[in-house]
Formats: sequence, C-alpha cells, structure tokens
Amino acid sequence: MLASQRRTVILDLVEGEGAVRVSDLVERLGVSDMTIRRDIERLAGDGLLERVHGGALAIGGTRSSEEPGFSAKSHLQLAQKQALGQHAARLVGPGMAVGISAGTTTYELARAVKDVPQLTVVTNSVPVAQLLHESGAPGQTVVLTGGIRTPSDALVGPVAVSALRSLHYDVLFLGAHGVDDRAGLTTPNLVESETNRALIASARTVCVLADASKWGTVGLSTFADLQDVDVFVTDAGLGERARTALGDAVGSLEIVEATS
Repeated sequence: MLASQRRTVILDLVEGEGAVRVSDLVERLGVSDMTIRRDIERLAGDGLLERVHGGALAIGGTRSSEEPGFSAKSHLQLAQKQALGQHAARLVGPGMAVGISAGTTTYELARAVKDVPQLTVVTNSVPVAQLLHESGAPGQTVVLTGGIRTPSDALVGPVAVSALRSLHYDVLFLGAHGVDDRAGLTTPNLVESETNRALIASARTVCVLADASKWGTVGLSTFADLQDVDVFVTDAGLGERARTALGDAVGSLEIVEATS
C-alpha cells in the first residue's frame, strides 16, 4: 500500500470512528508503529485530524479534560439525544423505580418518561429533578441525591454517594462523557466518576445512552467497563468497528435512527 493510500485509510477511520489508536492501525495496516506516527503527524500538519497521545482524533473531537456546562452541551446532537431518550423510555412503566444520571442525553430520557404515572425517579441531575417537579405526571416521586454541583449540573461527592448506597431501582439510565472499547465509560471529573459508580451499584439493570460522537473520547476517569452495561442505546452514526466492539461487550446494543 502506498503512503497516500495508507493515509486515506487512516483519515477514513478517524472520520468514521471519531478516534483511532496507533496500536490498532499498526495491526490493521501491517506497518510499523513509527510509520503510523509519521502518517498521523503528516495528516495533523495538513489540518485533517488532531494528533493526541497514542492516536488521533477527528477535528473537533472532545479532549479528555473538557467538561462543558449543561446549557452548552444541550444543543449538541440534539436530534440524536431525543431519539435515544424516546427509544430507551420503552423500558419504563408505571410504578417502576428508575435512576437517571446527570447529562443532556439522560435529560431527554426524563422528558420522554415525565408522563409515566406512579414513577419513582432517583437522580443526581438538577435539571432532571426540576423538569419532573414542574411537569411530571401525578403520583411521581423524585428523589434528588444532594451533593456538590458540577458545571454539568450533576450533584456529586460523599453526600450523593451516601444517599445512593441505601437506594435500589429497577433501571439506571446513564450517560457518559466518553465511550471507548478499552477505557470503557469515562468522565473528566473524578468525583462524578465515583458518584456514577454508586449509581450503577444501586441498579438491577444499567442502560447507557450515548450518541455516536461519544465513541473514541476518553475522559480522565473510568467509572464502568463496557461489560457492566446491560443495554447500550446509540444512534446510526456509529461506525462498524465501534458497533462490533460494543456488540461483543454489552448485553444488548440498540441502534436508533435519528430524524432531524
């Protein structure tokens, strides 16, 4: 394979998956680690991708240290988030107890279940609690964990973890800053990571909602392995390699078509 052909393959993979690892490219293309690094450096120099430690990101990919606020994130991939929330809402019925983690995708799930009667919702999300308080169906109960408020309007820390340890719910609907086949589910906030682990520990079933743009993003802290996920709901923009990796790891992978 010529160098130009190899770089085209690398660029196609980055654009399709959002991110690539040097080690994966070495195995896929059958060339040396140094050759792949030179290719990535050349593509980065041309402004076609972003070079990062151990691999490359698509232009505009999220850095592991970034944590935009709730309002800033709420408009990103909105059609996909709404489709994921509406699809995952099928798991919810009257009289159930569910957990809803903080995040803009899980907020769309909350919007989709706000009319379910006699629902008990445990959440560490200030916007989710406010939404259900203002427009939830009669008989709904909202349990807000308490804790320290983050830029993403999550309540985290020892108070939240302590509250969650005594609670149990049927299904947890969980978002993630990043999803990766090796790093699993990640967040840039260490304290939020600890709280997410407590959310997971209280659930019978874990349902992750993450649009395709989250694939390949790795935050500072892992809070769950992909094998911990019972249902993974994402959109049709997810690349084939990512679909294979997720399908092999999670209990059930559900792909949703989003309409703009």
